[in-house]
Amino acid sequence: MTDPLRDDGGDEALRRVYEAAGPYLSSLPGRPVHDPDSVALLGELWQPAGGAPLPGRGEGAAAALERLLRVGTAAATHSAGPRFFHFIIGGATPPALAGDWTAALLDQNAAFRASSRLATETETVALTWLRELFGLPATFGGALVASATFANVTGLAAATHWWGERHGVDVAADGLTGLPRMPVLSGGYVHASDRKALQLLGHGRNAVEVHARDAAGRVDLAALDRRLAELASPAVLIGSAGEVDTGDFDPLADLADLAERHGAWLHVDGAFGLFAALSPRTAGLVAGIERADSIAGDGHKWLNVPYESGFAFLRDPSRLPVAFGMPGAAYLPGRGSALPTPGEGADYALLGPESSRRARSLPIWATLAAYGRDGYRAMVERHLDLAQRLARRVDASPELQRLAEVPLCIVCFRARPDGVPEESLDELNRRLGAALLADGRVYAGTTVHRGRVALRPAIVNWRTTEADVDLLVEVVRELTAKVVAELG
Repeated sequence: MTDPLRDDGGDEALRRVYEAAGPYLSSLPGRPVHDPDSVALLGELWQPAGGAPLPGRGEGAAAALERLLRVGTAAATHSAGPRFFHFIIGGATPPALAGDWTAALLDQNAAFRASSRLATETETVALTWLRELFGLPATFGGALVASATFANVTGLAAATHWWGERHGVDVAADGLTGLPRMPVLSGGYVHASDRKALQLLGHGRNAVEVHARDAAGRVDLAALDRRLAELASPAVLIGSAGEVDTGDFDPLADLADLAERHGAWLHVDGAFGLFAALSPRTAGLVAGIERADSIAGDGHKWLNVPYESGFAFLRDPSRLPVAFGMPGAAYLPGRGSALPTPGEGADYALLGPESSRRARSLPIWATLAAYGRDGYRAMVERHLDLAQRLARRVDASPELQRLAEVPLCIVCFRARPDGVPEESLDELNRRLGAALLADGRVYAGTTVHRGRVALRPAIVNWRTTEADVDLLVEVVRELTAKVVAELG
């Protein structure tokens, strides 16, 4: 009996991916982000059409990849391109993409030194470079994780075990049973992924007490101070380094003062806002972050590397193996040896939520090695300029209204054409957001900021140019006129 996996040569499939990559990447600057007509192609993923079961006899590697590429290069949401302004998503720089291919080629398990010295040492280097990029002290350490959500899980898991220690309980061994609810306090900028992390950790997403001083969500420091004094027990503070509607920041140094005064744990969600540290214009926004106990970040945003590329840093990295160690398996290393050793990597499966782990450090290492600190600083500076350009274009458009200052890379605004009553503006902007996504020339969705439906395009893609920003405004104005006409 023949073995299809051995007999079907894979070289042709790899060649087809390589040959498709160049034309696809070259097409991104001129390609719509979304082509609604291509959605019908998704039916071709079923063979034959109509939801057939897995075939007994496959079509072979080359034919399968030909079909996947034909459908994928047409029907994908082309978020790697320069006009994807939704969700704060960057693209993938060429060395990051090549590094990701290399990770798939080498197929390393970045769990332990014993599983791959290459993967664990590369992760140690990549984390060191990221720490230096953001100006964090050398005492900080961490791990690469799947996403910003998992970075928040990592930091808040360490906080949970710290909190358990304060109550005399080893949460890793005995869980939360019998403990009071862990107090978690924040301003109004707390992100849904922080709540999801608390949900996964057993605290519940409603554990967060929000103390905001206005409808925008800016933190009420005096209220936090009073509440921490009332608790008179260990608590966790969550600070935001980059709110997702406007890019505003919590005053991190003030939060650090409160944490130190009351003996609280400070966790900072810096998924994209950490990159403010790269520019002298915005570095003040992250002042005090070096005093946080844990920090979450995400590389698929402003670092422009492929998914999955989150990272978590702790001021005291020895807390990670306490939270994520796996005692009881004789073939695994003990948690005491997990932390990085120069030249030998680390046992990263014991420093984060995942055990078997992709070598996600390779694309991060590749892009940082290629461009260095200066290259990323130049990109961030260019994006700051583009955000200000977009703000000026919005301000100069009579039918558009900017709703917030632009401290970083997000411009929050809405359509507000003459003759449309205030009570109809939310519906108009909801329809405008849907029209933008359906049109596909640019991609920007809606949010609700201070009770008003608005757009919130974010500029973090390395390919984005002035022409792309100008096109965004032109398309928004064009579609606003169409929506107004439809509303009558």
